[in-house]
Amino acid sequence: MSHHSHRTHVPGADETEEHDLGLAHDLPKIMARRGLLGLLGGVGAAVALTACGSDDTATSINTTSSSGPSGPGGAPPAGGAPGGDTSVEVAEGEIPEETAGPYPGDGSNGPNVLTESGVVRSDLTSSFGTASGVAAGVPTTVRLKVYDLNGDTVTPLAGAAIYLWHCDREGRYSMYDDAIADENYLRGVQEADADGNLTFTTIFPACYAGRWPHMHFEVYESLKAATSAENKLRTSQLALPQDVCDTVYATEGYEQSVTNLAQLSLDSDGIFSDGYSLQLAKVTGSVEEGYTVSMNVPV
Repeated sequence: MSHHSHRTHVPGADETEEHDLGLAHDLPKIMARRGLLGLLGGVGAAVALTACGSDDTATSINTTSSSGPSGPGGAPPAGGAPGGDTSVEVAEGEIPEETAGPYPGDGSNGPNVLTESGVVRSDLTSSFGTASGVAAGVPTTVRLKVYDLNGDTVTPLAGAAIYLWHCDREGRYSMYDDAIADENYLRGVQEADADGNLTFTTIFPACYAGRWPHMHFEVYESLKAATSAENKLRTSQLALPQDVCDTVYATEGYEQSVTNLAQLSLDSDGIFSDGYSLQLAKVTGSVEEGYTVSMNVPV
């Protein structure tokens, strides 16, 4: 939660891999870059012991949120738009601000799932309320850690909330695509624990035409704010690594994703092309046992 109008742009595969190592690895580099090796707030001073300098040459540019492709359904819903410039302030080292796209389901472009009873849940694979559909796909757990990177303080955001949503195995978004307009699966809200951690159970999303495989999320200061769809702290997206995507998309049901992924790269994606070092998630697991997607969310 900053007071600077910059976003981090760290191109290069090597730096991307470094940022894929988790909070204990990322924070010393962020602190070193900011000259803040002292106060680490609630994250713990022990992290500082791993700081050993860095050749990180991050640069900053003014933050904008490009609209990018409109998604699997082609044009966005009537009266809607895929997104545009944003006025949210993003400091160096914070998760970038991105477009929510044309299918957010947060009331900003058509339907609003956030105010529906039942949206606060960790298992996103099935619809809730009057809908009963279940999304097929490779089981995936998403683990996010939200923390406040502000001045000389790094503090887990206990009680913050994240709304996560993504497309299904066929590349469709619930509530918007005609075939699943009555479903609301693969959408839900969770509250961070005392350490800023929260977890979702879902399925591995498809790669639809024009976009690198990704998940959308919005960060709110509290569960109450999230379920009122008010006062968002950040809107962003996480990217999934290519090797895991290749493995998943070789399984039944993801056939179209193989074709779509072959036409894309992270560097050509309309959202991630301006830098994805802080948005490329770490993924472990297997098709047989399921995958775990992990990422830090500094705001």
